[in-house]
Amino acid sequence: MSINTRRCLFLLEKCRNMKQLKQAHGQVITCGLGENSFALSRLLAFCSHPNLGSPAYGWKIFEQTQEPTICIFNTMCKAFLLKGELIRTIGIYKNMLKTGMYPDNYTLPYVLKACARMKSCHLGELVHGQILKLGFLIDIFVGNTLIGFYTAFDNVEAARFVFHEIPCSCVVSWTVLISGYAKRGDVYEAKLIFDECLVKDRGVWGSMISGYVQNNCFKEGLKLFRQMQMTGIDPDEAILVSVLSACAHLGSLDIGIWIHRYVEKLRMPVSVKLGTAFIDMYAKCGCLNTAEKLFDEMPQRDLICWNAMLSGFAVNGNGLKALKLFNEMQIVGIRPDDVTFISMFTACSYGGIANEGLNLLNLMCNVYHIEPKGEHYGCIIDILSRAGLLEEARNIVQNMPGSSDPSEEAIAWRALLSASANHALVDLAEAEAAAERIAQLERHSGAYILLSNIYVAAGKHDSARRIRKNMLSQYIDKVPGCSSLEINGAVHEFIAGEKTHPQLVQIHELLETINHHLDTSIHILHGSD
Repeated sequence: MSINTRRCLFLLEKCRNMKQLKQAHGQVITCGLGENSFALSRLLAFCSHPNLGSPAYGWKIFEQTQEPTICIFNTMCKAFLLKGELIRTIGIYKNMLKTGMYPDNYTLPYVLKACARMKSCHLGELVHGQILKLGFLIDIFVGNTLIGFYTAFDNVEAARFVFHEIPCSCVVSWTVLISGYAKRGDVYEAKLIFDECLVKDRGVWGSMISGYVQNNCFKEGLKLFRQMQMTGIDPDEAILVSVLSACAHLGSLDIGIWIHRYVEKLRMPVSVKLGTAFIDMYAKCGCLNTAEKLFDEMPQRDLICWNAMLSGFAVNGNGLKALKLFNEMQIVGIRPDDVTFISMFTACSYGGIANEGLNLLNLMCNVYHIEPKGEHYGCIIDILSRAGLLEEARNIVQNMPGSSDPSEEAIAWRALLSASANHALVDLAEAEAAAERIAQLERHSGAYILLSNIYVAAGKHDSARRIRKNMLSQYIDKVPGCSSLEINGAVHEFIAGEKTHPQLVQIHELLETINHHLDTSIHILHGSD
């Protein structure tokens, strides 16, 4: 290899931007390496970089290449895939097949990922056929991508079939399959697969913990986190974010504080995602000052981070601080989304500032052009009803635009029915109409319970009993109430009507003792009178 050739290849490795790459490309051509496969692959590899590269420039190089190798084809597939140009990714693959070249274990995963992102299950199934024909299912990289492809379409049956067809599955195979079942909401099956896995790394544990949290099984997620700790595996950022989310929903402050100290002890870098999880946890556990301090100290914040802090102010009833932060958010150029406005409407509702809520609705619709959903209407109705403007709330519900999702409309009607139940002068006819509309939209016990309570409050006990009988005849069960309590880092859960707590007998005995003391105290007080 000549000195000039070595110099050209050295320049290619040192490129830091497209300007330098174009200069190096000129040197490559001058040195007679315009058709050198290695030089071309290095040029195209830089062009495929998601931040620094340029697929358009790479495409020009590719078009001028007389006999592209499989490596060059793969690099172009990767370049377009990383830039989200999925149709062109498939186009490169088709061109490769037309030249008579066969794909390898790098090509097929790129194409499968493009099919998944395009939501084209049929095209992915055709690629699956080629994988079987060419015998690539034995390749673990191709097999894992194929499992991920099918889980992207919630087809866990096909994913599991592929999983069992792979001759030697690895921890990634188990992780992808567990995540697929969890994503579909089948945590029971996900846990069975998790238990079958003999070698569990951080990824396998993380997929199951995340699966529990995503499906609102927060207590189970924390329990599994403790089991993972006992195996000696250290959590990564993704696991900590999942556990902090569980802590936030359960109000498990002690575990959240322990995680915070753990992160500080290891001097782990706090990313925007992890910092947001801490803010959300502290805010939902009532430690608003700590959440605000963390938010102020964060060097970078994304929209989700701002939303977490706004939500924290909202759920803690600090509407004025939420409005102030919302204004700051707009000043720094962060564009609010639909989640932002749900937090803001909640803040206005709890803070009793109805006018601000209506101004925000106008801003949302006419400035940011965000179409209100059922949750937004539900919040607005709550704002108006708390301000005593029940008639205005009725007009909003009745003039709502139609939605393709019945549950969206049901949220607004349920908010109106709840507002009617809390109003001093209940219009029974309107309450009945709202309940009837909710029953048409969804099969849920909430509307029946609210209407029954309204009848009881109005002294119409026969009507209340009729509602309860209708629920029984239609097999509509009331969702039992649930409360949780954290003691010494352990979360104790109590569900109405269930007697599953292991210390229930002792709890009842203590309650009876307290009642006895109260009765004695009352008797003494009355005796002294």
